Amino acid sequence: MGAILGGGLLSGVVFFFWYYGSPKYTDVGYQPDQPINYSHKFHVGTLGLDCRYCHNYVEESHEANVPPTETCMNCHNNIRKESNELEYLKNTYTNNIPIEWIKVHMLPDYAYFNHSVHLNAGVGCVSCHGRVDQMEKVVQVEPLSMSWCLDCHRNPSEHLRPVEEITNMDWIKPDNHNEWVQKYKSGINPPESCSACHR
Repeated sequence: MGAILGGGLLSGVVFFFWYYGSPKYTDVGYQPDQPINYSHKFHVGTLGLDCRYCHNYVEESHEANVPPTETCMNCHNNIRKESNELEYLKNTYTNNIPIEWIKVHMLPDYAYFNHSVHLNAGVGCVSCHGRVDQMEKVVQVEPLSMSWCLDCHRNPSEHLRPVEEITNMDWIKPDNHNEWVQKYKSGINPPESCSACHR
């Protein structure tokens, strides 16, 4: 009986580390093929679309949504509407089928993350997602591991910026950034307890 329980426990531990240690959760460089070949480099970098146009409600919601078909069609009802590259998009729109985007930045189910709290505290998109304005295809650039998150929670100054600059990919810290952070940071107290992220 003990051998069966021990074997089951061992199998569970192996599965846990195999699943949550997979590239889907931890690998810098994770870059899945998407159903639509969407270039952030073109849309964000060249055209200057704000992150919040497609990922709306990120400042209010605990998770960052992936855009529905209607968001894409706001432009593509008129722009490049005859392009063969947009067939999948037009098909999902016509048939009222959601685009099956594959999330690039995912945390394990046992980790709680509130997207809006981070943005409203002044953590810029680039801190976690990298320079998506330079990416043809979005790739995970940070490990999103517990130790990586805790490094920021223990010393958030490097990642803080004025809230009105959170989506500015080109933002450069001004000379008085440290002075600004000291004033601003007094209201920022990122939790470090286990229960903050493991609920």
